[in-house]
Amino acid sequence: MVSMKTHNILRIFTAALAVCLMVISALAQDDPDPNSPTPILLAGPDRTRVLAVPTRRIRLFDQGAASRQAFPPNSKITIYVRNVDLMEGEGANAFRVYAEDAKGRQFRFPILAFRVSDPEKSTYAVTIRLRDDIGYWQSPIPNGDLLIRIAWRGLTSDRLRLGYGSTGGSIKDDPIPFSSARTATSKFFNNEDAAESSRPGYVGYRWSGDRMRFLEQAAFGPTSALDSRIRRIGLRTWLHEQFEAPYPSLTNPYPNIPLKSTDAQNVTLGCGANNNTLEYRTCIRDHYTMYPAQAWFFKEAYYGEPQLRHRVSWALSQIWVISGVDTQQASWLIDYHQVLSEHTFGNFRNLMKDMTLNPGMGNYLDMARSTRNNPNENYAREILQLFAVGLFMLNPDGTLQLDGQGQPIPTYDQNTVNNFTKVFTGFSFCNTTCPNSAPGIVNYKDPLILNQNNHDITAKTLLSYPGAVNQNIAPGLNGNTEIDLALDNIFMHPNVGPFVGKLLIQHMVTSDPTPAYVGRVAAVFNNNGLGIRGDLKAVVRAILLDPEARGDVKTDPNFGKLREPVQFATNIFRTFNVKSANLAQNSDGVFYPQANNLLGTMGQSAFYSPTVFNYFSPDYVIPGTSLLGPEFGVMTTGTAIARANFVNTMVFAQISTSENVPLGTKLDFAEMQALAAADATGNQLLDALNQKMMHGAMSASMRSTILTAVTNIASTNPLARAQQAIYLVATSSQYQIQR
Repeated sequence: MVSMKTHNILRIFTAALAVCLMVISALAQDDPDPNSPTPILLAGPDRTRVLAVPTRRIRLFDQGAASRQAFPPNSKITIYVRNVDLMEGEGANAFRVYAEDAKGRQFRFPILAFRVSDPEKSTYAVTIRLRDDIGYWQSPIPNGDLLIRIAWRGLTSDRLRLGYGSTGGSIKDDPIPFSSARTATSKFFNNEDAAESSRPGYVGYRWSGDRMRFLEQAAFGPTSALDSRIRRIGLRTWLHEQFEAPYPSLTNPYPNIPLKSTDAQNVTLGCGANNNTLEYRTCIRDHYTMYPAQAWFFKEAYYGEPQLRHRVSWALSQIWVISGVDTQQASWLIDYHQVLSEHTFGNFRNLMKDMTLNPGMGNYLDMARSTRNNPNENYAREILQLFAVGLFMLNPDGTLQLDGQGQPIPTYDQNTVNNFTKVFTGFSFCNTTCPNSAPGIVNYKDPLILNQNNHDITAKTLLSYPGAVNQNIAPGLNGNTEIDLALDNIFMHPNVGPFVGKLLIQHMVTSDPTPAYVGRVAAVFNNNGLGIRGDLKAVVRAILLDPEARGDVKTDPNFGKLREPVQFATNIFRTFNVKSANLAQNSDGVFYPQANNLLGTMGQSAFYSPTVFNYFSPDYVIPGTSLLGPEFGVMTTGTAIARANFVNTMVFAQISTSENVPLGTKLDFAEMQALAAADATGNQLLDALNQKMMHGAMSASMRSTILTAVTNIASTNPLARAQQAIYLVATSSQYQIQR
């Protein structure tokens, strides 16, 4: 017989070998070719109208078939797309069909079927229904010509006319091809890329536009040094480095802040009662606000090496939310963030367990005060609704499952919430026996511990789903046992992969991903290739290397995401070598109080989420469209002006030093100033900004407008020219949408 010791050694060796093989496999693969072909929507004989036929008449592809010009509302028609190179399993849910009427209103038509029509020419028949997919518009789509297009992987076809009910109307054809209107105005890769990539044996990632896009998705913004490194080692090798990098940076460790009394006025364990002294103000700032956490966070975002973990941790902190609004001390939030970041590239099931027992979370959602005689449902409700499974049953690609009446199917009901609430009773702060316990101090560092006497020991019925795990919990069990059973019940729910995968895609890549993209990521969540469920490292890799994420340029105007205020700020800061106010050293990263107000007026003060629902909802639909756009939930007239004011402050002034901002913050424009001085035409300056800020995707009209504004400034003032150009790019809608 094999001894238990030998068995454990073999098990550990097998697990380690599996991990090694997975790493080797990942590094052995080539970086993805980012540039998918542009889809072509087939036109009829007059070349301005889409080739479309009533679906009932379709048998085989025949371009000479009777193509009609107008179709009744709500009818089914078939159109044709060519020049797409599909992966195995890729089909209808990878495409979207959009239309626009004469008033500029946009609609999305549902795709009902997708099939090969002409294998020799790689032509596909796409059956659609002529009604608004989302149903945003209360009035019917007006009769007359629409402009219709098809999008795939963030790329769009040109637009062609389609008669909706009738032909005619006032809509105008596009003056230039729709797909080229947003095409890069510079080469896909610069001369240095071209020269290096032509060397024999070259290894690297030559596409400069996609490198910059990647660094907006996987980091807090690009820098010249990081761009150069990825150009030389490629995306996969950089990802592997990041997965293994120590966190946080060795030069910027987590602040080690002692716990204090929950009574800030406590003379011995708080800050005392004399609130007129500098000592008191400093104590309050450093212990009873999020100041230290914010300072650490932004220094890591500006200068930290482990950018990917920091970036994904920030995304996870907006899913598993706690907030300084209700979290009294910085030390509580810092411990919460340590738990979060520890599991960022680990297993989602382990993250669920440690976040459930985190005292900061226990305080924020009241689990630390929930007992069998006084249960509180907050944590039970939010782990289901916001953290793991969502309100409605999902298909594997994240789309809603519908019942026989076409209504979404609830994932759970109030009775389910009540049963989970019972599971989470009896846990509270470890104030006597844990490493961080101290007299008179509530222990917000060590995990919550169980008082079995306060735990509900009745039977519980949990989530029901096909093959449900631990749906029924027997009475009389220990609370720690019940928590594991309940978390397994949640973790194994089929919603978790598409639900979590879509949230992470939205935070990192695009607000309204196609179901195909969500489905590919969810499949990796369900099985990382080694039979392991919930591997977040594999999920992050899948998100960032997916063909819908990659590409030098995305021509679909509906692709991408509004830069949320924190990333809007850090992207600009990293692009222009953020320094202290005197440019002599690194910034201390402090966004308090001035810059905190700047971010707050933009709608996102770091670690001060207004509610557990985050700064914005993942289901927020941009008014007047059918597009998901979560970050637009904090875009108002006021916050739009605040964005411009923020850029104005950072480009034409600085964050000056003060009592709470010891070093201040300023951007370094020396490189751009030198380019402006070297070329009186302004073209070198605009070319550089196009590459550094727009990854080569600045439209011709935007470039022309900015160039005129720049050359209106005397060439003898190159700094003013550089500042003007940077301000206009940073405040433009094209820059503020991360594509």
